[in-house]
Amino acid sequence: MIHHSSKDIVLRFDNVSFSYGETKALDAASFHVHQGEFIALVGANGAGKTTTLKLILGLERPESGSVFLFGETGGKERGNTPRIDKAGYVPQQAAYDKAFPVSVEGVVRMGRLRSLSRKFTAEDRNAITEALEQVGLRHVAKRPYNALSGGERRRVLLARALASKPPLLILDEPTANMDAESEERLFHTLGALKGSATILIVTHDRDFVSSLVDRALCIEKGKIVQHELGAVDQENLHVLHKESIPGDACL
Repeated sequence: MIHHSSKDIVLRFDNVSFSYGETKALDAASFHVHQGEFIALVGANGAGKTTTLKLILGLERPESGSVFLFGETGGKERGNTPRIDKAGYVPQQAAYDKAFPVSVEGVVRMGRLRSLSRKFTAEDRNAITEALEQVGLRHVAKRPYNALSGGERRRVLLARALASKPPLLILDEPTANMDAESEERLFHTLGALKGSATILIVTHDRDFVSSLVDRALCIEKGKIVQHELGAVDQENLHVLHKESIPGDACL
């Protein structure tokens, strides 16, 4: 059994509520993520997953309750937002100008930007090379980003996040519209990262839960509950790859 203490909690929602006008998106939602955990947040479209991501990244503030990211709060009572410099975010898709001549390496380089005035260093170059190797795309580093397949572009976005060496990695619908080869490489990469980084995958697909997942959090109608399968530890949930989450798992 894995024993955790409150000191290694990197993300915590404490009775968080958020609404869009009269529509309640989150209703007193509470959960926490420990350092090194691999967590899946599962819910249907419109269940509150996007709102949860916005609150984690500091793009929105809760109307009540608090969001703690690496010990800093984004609660309304404090009037500030969580720091996101330690979070690597991989979006479901990224808008880009197909006419803009940016290379794969150039996209990944964006993950090393801290300020426009900072000089690009050998450490930055090594981080880019390592990130591309992790996702299996070093051989296309000089190719135009827009020449890649959709699955390859998603892996480039993952490399961009990995280049910043984030202790928290967040992936939004990571396997949506991804080909089988890219999906296999993605989970090979995540498997190598497991334990060294805290990973949160957000997905609507109940039929897809990776064997890498420690715990699954189900969200429905603004409520978040932990889901367990079989006789497993509450703090160390293991779900079989491709095993379906029962329809009544999200309450």
